[in-house]
Amino acid sequence: MKKTLLVILIIVISLSSCSTYNNTISLSVDDGFNFMSYENSQDLKTIKQLDLGGSFSEKCISYKFTYISDYYEVVGYISIPLDCINSKTPFKVIVYNRGGNGSFSMLNDTDTAQICSYTNRVVIASNYRGSSGSTGKDEFGGADLDDVIKLIDLCEDFDFADMTDLCVAGVSRGGMMSYLSAKTEDRVKRIIAVSAPTDLIEMYNVREDMKDVLTGCIGGSPKDLPEEYEKRSAVYWANEINVPVLIIHSKGDETVSYNQAEEMEKKLKEYNKNYSFISYDDSIHGLHNKDLEIIVKWLNNEDISEYTNK
Repeated sequence: MKKTLLVILIIVISLSSCSTYNNTISLSVDDGFNFMSYENSQDLKTIKQLDLGGSFSEKCISYKFTYISDYYEVVGYISIPLDCINSKTPFKVIVYNRGGNGSFSMLNDTDTAQICSYTNRVVIASNYRGSSGSTGKDEFGGADLDDVIKLIDLCEDFDFADMTDLCVAGVSRGGMMSYLSAKTEDRVKRIIAVSAPTDLIEMYNVREDMKDVLTGCIGGSPKDLPEEYEKRSAVYWANEINVPVLIIHSKGDETVSYNQAEEMEKKLKEYNKNYSFISYDDSIHGLHNKDLEIIVKWLNNEDISEYTNK
């Protein structure tokens, strides 16, 4: 009986070891799949591995870091799929652009991990200059766009990053930053814009609470600086968007009006661009529960016509 119990115990221990093997990270500091190996190189400064635990730790490994963008120190986050690290195979990349401005609605430790866990892609993001922990001034789509482009530059040199299908994605102001990134960068191959403003002049005129924010960040009102507002508003240059776009917006959104998504769709349709438009009858500003599932299908070039506006 004791011998039988000993054999069972050995089997259980063996199975337990096998089941956790794929989640075990054993990389040297010189390994290009170990993000820590990039510390103090390529304008990457401090790197801190995050202990997120739970389901996140079973699917990805995440870090908080600072990097140099136009001489400013900017806080960023990155999550890398464990499948990528264990297989030593470069995985596709999503540059996620946060919403808000300055220190309002900053990224938290789990934001990139959540997207990474669903999409099984490397996810990298910036809190932009002017936020807590970062230097410089947030210009709401001005020079701070360089903070996003710098992430793309950094990814070019990561052994674990496959840049062939680079997607920029964002919610609210982050969607605006994604449009701007695609306009500026031919390395961008896809855009996901959720609850995104596409006309800051309309936003300034409609939302009284945004007037001080936009004036402070941009340097004046639309009357003072019309070219600066148009530069940040994708409806004015939709013809320059040459990659597939996924638009998600709620009809009752009170933060960014649904009209902005509709106008963007009209422009994309007018210029015969490749886009998919998903709308909801609720007032949610941001992602819905099923959106990540839809996004994964769209990223994998699967049919999502059952969800899109007819």
